[in-house]
Amino acid sequence: MDLLDVKMGYSRLGINIRRKKIIQILKAKGFVLASELSAALRIGEATIQKDFEIMEEAGQIERFCNGAILLADDKRNALGASLTLYKHAIAMRAAQCVEQGDAIFVNSSSTALLMLPYIEARHVTVVTNNTRAIGIKRRDDMTVILTGGEVWPPENMLVGKLTLDDVERFAASKSFLGCSGITAKRGITTAILREAAINELMLTKTTGKRFILADRTKVGRTSSFTCGMCDQISCLITDAMASKGEVAKLRKRIEVVQVDAPTRPDLGGDE
Repeated sequence: MDLLDVKMGYSRLGINIRRKKIIQILKAKGFVLASELSAALRIGEATIQKDFEIMEEAGQIERFCNGAILLADDKRNALGASLTLYKHAIAMRAAQCVEQGDAIFVNSSSTALLMLPYIEARHVTVVTNNTRAIGIKRRDDMTVILTGGEVWPPENMLVGKLTLDDVERFAASKSFLGCSGITAKRGITTAILREAAINELMLTKTTGKRFILADRTKVGRTSSFTCGMCDQISCLITDAMASKGEVAKLRKRIEVVQVDAPTRPDLGGDE
């Protein structure tokens, strides 16, 4: 892969073009493997898996094994709207677990970031590698500390040694992390290698409860890189539509809280 491919892979324009090409290929073939797209688009398979994850959250596709299918227009619209409601419900429930004076880790997850507008506790400090935290609405007495690091455009997150060094300097009372997948057997996984080490360190540097926020598209799925095992997690917050079988397995290891979608959500936070 040459430098142009790298720039096209990770610039915002490149991301949009790549995902349009994925849609075009899916329209032509119906089903496609991540490995096939990786070869066709000359981009890493982990990046394709992350595209799959984001596109599934948006209700564009549905993942199967190591591939994906394109959903019909009506299903895409319905699934996207449903997931948005559930993500807000998960964030609202997680925000209730934050107490006055807490210092919390929030990773690059869009669901975890949605917590910030819903946190009512006073004088909370948020340490995050999510650059989108800068623009999201929050309490005036909330302190947001953005780590240093290299900007990783697909998720607008900060990664690398500087990020790890900054996380290492903090001890959080709680952590609220999203993931690409969670199972009782594999624990927490992500599609991005650089993200795995950061998530793992955030779990290690948390002195109190460790929360995983994962909608139904993440429960029962595994991705390429492990961030932590179930014995490191205090509680999983997911939605009522998550796999019953996998939730039952997880309940034997950790606390699982399932939420229903709000009927009239406050969608003031960014996704």
